[in-house]
Amino acid sequence: MAEQDQPTEEPKGVRLVLRALAYRNYRLYFFGQGISLVGTWIQRIAMSWLVYDLTHSALWLGIIGFVSQLPTLLLGPVSGVFVDRWDLRRLLVITQAVSMVQALILAILVLLHWIQVWEVMALGMLLGAVNAFDMPARQSLVVHMVERKEDLGNAIALNSAMFNSARLIGPSVAGILVAVVGEGMCFLINGLSYIAVIWALLAMSINLRQPRAAAGRIRHQFREGAAYVFGFAPIRWILILLALISLVGMPYQVLMPVIAKDILKGDAKTLGFLMAAAGAGALLGALCMAARRSVRGLWRWITVAPALFGVGLICFGQSQTLWLSMAMLVATGFFMITHMSSCNTMLQTIADDDKRGRVMSFYMMAFAGTAPFGSLLAGGVAQRLGAPLTITLCGVASILGAMFFATQVRSVRRAVQPIYERLGIVTPPPIPDVDSTGSQ
Repeated sequence: MAEQDQPTEEPKGVRLVLRALAYRNYRLYFFGQGISLVGTWIQRIAMSWLVYDLTHSALWLGIIGFVSQLPTLLLGPVSGVFVDRWDLRRLLVITQAVSMVQALILAILVLLHWIQVWEVMALGMLLGAVNAFDMPARQSLVVHMVERKEDLGNAIALNSAMFNSARLIGPSVAGILVAVVGEGMCFLINGLSYIAVIWALLAMSINLRQPRAAAGRIRHQFREGAAYVFGFAPIRWILILLALISLVGMPYQVLMPVIAKDILKGDAKTLGFLMAAAGAGALLGALCMAARRSVRGLWRWITVAPALFGVGLICFGQSQTLWLSMAMLVATGFFMITHMSSCNTMLQTIADDDKRGRVMSFYMMAFAGTAPFGSLLAGGVAQRLGAPLTITLCGVASILGAMFFATQVRSVRRAVQPIYERLGIVTPPPIPDVDSTGSQ
């Protein structure tokens, strides 16, 4: 990698929280991606409102969520192999360009009043296929943007802060834009926002070493990556918990239009307020994680955060007032992002360098790949039992998942200890002195 500006002294206060921004490549990525993500959240809100306006069906919201995220699950096992083989920056430029085209096509169809539900489904599937390659590539590129290993956790946490700052801004803007100019302009704005991240990627001064995974057959590399992921207990259990929370917890988001319109008796602005509240909580959680100096203690967050996330969902599902719903979404957003960021940081820290792309592809499969089934399930259950009870059941399932993971923590911490010692995160215990007879 080309030489970058690096921190020269131990940071404190705000500099501690923002220390990864001392690296030029990361700064470019952070601000370029941040602009693009605001557009992405504007499109998400506009699309969910468009689908519900066209169909007036919670089941259709679940179906659209399912088909949009299904490609991530189907292509995830293969995408990680290619991420480990290809030039990461070139791959990301391609994925961002295709995403821009997808948004512009959607904008044209809506502005010309040609849009139908099947077209939304088809374009959603296209974006899902692109994300199957884009998400693990973005996660894998971050480690190459910071020189000091101890700043990796901060960079990942700031990524989460960037994502959730956009999640805070985008829905609020989208609620106003949908009401004033319609969904088509939201899709157009998102399409144009990709210019910022493409420019940032091209402006980086970064030399990626050719990974070892560049040689060999794809099938062999996939099997090697799968054996590594499922054979190493810490990675395996992190991914299982993350997949469970994504399956039973995250689908509450596809039911937000139902809560906003039918339970809270609101409109697109109400939906924007709800999404912004969740984004505000997630932003606070990300900043909390960014202030950490080390990965030590992350197992506590990985275990406790999903349980508290579940409690927040239960309270949100039972709320019938806007202010209480927003307060509960702040809590769910906080604990959701602390869990995700902790899992991400832990995986990137303990994963072997030559398998990181494949590990992160399984991470994205666990996070985004199980979500389509959760969306479909939540939409179907909500159609029968109603959105509030469905969200409450999601919260209960999240708590049960966290309780089971807690039974595995002691063994996975022991397995990670040698890696911590090798990386200098913890100091290995001293070897006891022995005399010539072998007694201590």
